[in-house]
Amino acid sequence: MESIRKTFKSSFFLLGTLLAISVSCKKEVVPSGYLTRNVVIVIMDGARYTETLGDSHHHNMPRLADEMANDGVILTDFRNRGETFTIQGHAAISTGNYVTINNGGTEAPPFPSIFQEWLAASGLPSYLSWIISSKDKLSVLSKTTNLFWFARTRPSTDCGIYGDGLGSGYREDSVTFQKSLEILAGYVPNLVLISFKQPDVIAHAGDWPEYLHQIQTVDEYIYGIWNYINTDPNYKGTTTLFVTNDHGRHEGSADGDFVNHGDSCEGCTHLMFYACGPDFKKGVISGTPRELIDISATIAKLMGFTISQGTGKIMEELFR
Repeated sequence: MESIRKTFKSSFFLLGTLLAISVSCKKEVVPSGYLTRNVVIVIMDGARYTETLGDSHHHNMPRLADEMANDGVILTDFRNRGETFTIQGHAAISTGNYVTINNGGTEAPPFPSIFQEWLAASGLPSYLSWIISSKDKLSVLSKTTNLFWFARTRPSTDCGIYGDGLGSGYREDSVTFQKSLEILAGYVPNLVLISFKQPDVIAHAGDWPEYLHQIQTVDEYIYGIWNYINTDPNYKGTTTLFVTNDHGRHEGSADGDFVNHGDSCEGCTHLMFYACGPDFKKGVISGTPRELIDISATIAKLMGFTISQGTGKIMEELFR
């Protein structure tokens, strides 16, 4: 973990020049009545609730559960009510709809994403909205098969090896963390999704101890991003952070049941949820039932735009 903290510190040092020339004169969309101007969504791919915030001892997520918790809201009954796979879970977050598409990244969601709808509403350029992911296939989230939105206002992407998207291969989460800091500093985007793959990938390999270790590692990355948006002058006091999973895993532990996912069992559907920002309550734990599709509706309220086809509900309990 010490090496991760050193990486985070060195990233600030290396990005000094970028910070000095970042897009300080960019147009801003300030939603009436809210302080939020920026939203960052962080997804830990494929970790179960029982190994994240469902662990009362916080063995695997001490940063979020102990150091970040008082800064925001934790929901204890947060669910994926759709298909519990990577693409489908991410698409539920980005479109506000549960979709039935393949999990290989070759089939785009049939609904526009919040990234497209925000770009269209704001009139801002695509470099102010990003999808950043260790898994190359998640670049498909920038697209839709919807005929009206097909070629409109697509966000920028940095997914997979060299950020080249589908077919480039998966990259290490450490690279995604570094790229996230570089993009936040260099482009100063307003709406960003960042996805870390390693808990899911290691669980599929059947390595229980390393699966837990990778949750701990991503917890450090989440903490690093939280620190960044709370100290950088472009983001401090104006940024809302959401942290969740796309799906969980089958119930069971080192006996092998945890290796896979994809059904509606408790392990696959029950997810962690944390959110903090200038318009949200602090130090609150709520049992209000919520689900993935509610994230986009809440973001739209914060950012002052309308989702044309989303089915989620605004998470009113988060707001002050």
